[in-house]
Amino acid sequence: MKKHLTIRNLLIDLAVAGIALCVFALFHHVLPRQQQGMGIVIENPYKTEQDGASLVTQEATGGIGSWLIASAAAEEAEEAAAPELPENAVYIASAGMSDMQTSARGGRSNRNQNNNPNGRGGGKNGGSGMNSKGGSALTDDGEAETADTAEDLPISEKFADKYTDTVVVTENSYTSPDVSITVTEENTGNITYYLADIYVRDITCFQSALAWDTYGSGFRDSIADMAVLNNALLAVNGDYYGNTNEGVVIRNGVIYRANATNCDVCVLYYDGTMKVMPGSSFSVEEAIADGAWQAWTFGPALLDTDGSVLTSFASTNRIISANPRTAIGYYEPGHYCMIVVDGRGESAGITLPALSELFYDLGCTAAYNLDGGNSSVMVWNSEVINQPSGGGRESSDALLIAEVKDHE
Repeated sequence: MKKHLTIRNLLIDLAVAGIALCVFALFHHVLPRQQQGMGIVIENPYKTEQDGASLVTQEATGGIGSWLIASAAAEEAEEAAAPELPENAVYIASAGMSDMQTSARGGRSNRNQNNNPNGRGGGKNGGSGMNSKGGSALTDDGEAETADTAEDLPISEKFADKYTDTVVVTENSYTSPDVSITVTEENTGNITYYLADIYVRDITCFQSALAWDTYGSGFRDSIADMAVLNNALLAVNGDYYGNTNEGVVIRNGVIYRANATNCDVCVLYYDGTMKVMPGSSFSVEEAIADGAWQAWTFGPALLDTDGSVLTSFASTNRIISANPRTAIGYYEPGHYCMIVVDGRGESAGITLPALSELFYDLGCTAAYNLDGGNSSVMVWNSEVINQPSGGGRESSDALLIAEVKDHE
């Protein structure tokens, strides 16, 4: 009898322990949990006083915490762009970036051909190890610039012929004084993908959205709902930052997280340039000084630092093989593209090497892989236009193109 009582008590203890573990997992891994984040707001160095921006000063010594708010006008402007900031958010002025202005090279003939008769550069296998995301396709050798320095025109003065004086909308295009988008469906063999060609006169038209307008884990929403709530013209899924604690999260000029990562990091700056670098090369101080507007952690990079095709990736075969994909491409400041590839159905999906070649053939000088699989969704005119695998899934964030001014 005593033996049975001991076994019963042991079973009860095990059951209680199991319930406790389930409750712990529920609260820490399942239920939405708001996180404080770093809450560092990077001020746009290109705003003028007429835009309501102000100068921000720094104490003579000290690190990030020594930056001071110089004007309430700047705070109001940033709060509008980044809701639900931590109460202790600090504003940081970014240095001017005249030396970072870059432009896409004039056609493929100007590229480093590496003696390749096909005009494509050889792939590099770099990075700092495999992981559950895209891994790294870059090395820490040399500078990770994405394009040669060319004319230093601000994006507001480029591509004037791409914009219209009033809003003009067709079935597959949208143009206004600040935005130009053309969306096409492409079919290559057994692969279907959706290509959005994007020009923005104001980089703040290139936005991110957080599910529930909240930074944290467990917050998820559909890309379509995030698009509608943020008045987006175009939206794709992001890097699903809420699925991990690693890496860099900068959204609409706010640094929420800057943790170590083996993944490549993609940074979009206020001057319109985009740079992809190994996670080990990312620096918060440099992001602040250079004026980071957005940063994502997933990867890998899809083009080499000189814009050449990559054929090798420090990742698993499951990640590298044909899958639904979402990725962004960069031509030069003010000109970008977004691609969503359908897969696991009539469309077979695409491998990372083939996706690299696609961005190269499009003329991009940098490209970056985002969350894929069932997450890959493109929303155009408030409607999902691709065929998401498994019907799609909710995500913690989205990339958006939206107007920041009222146009007739």
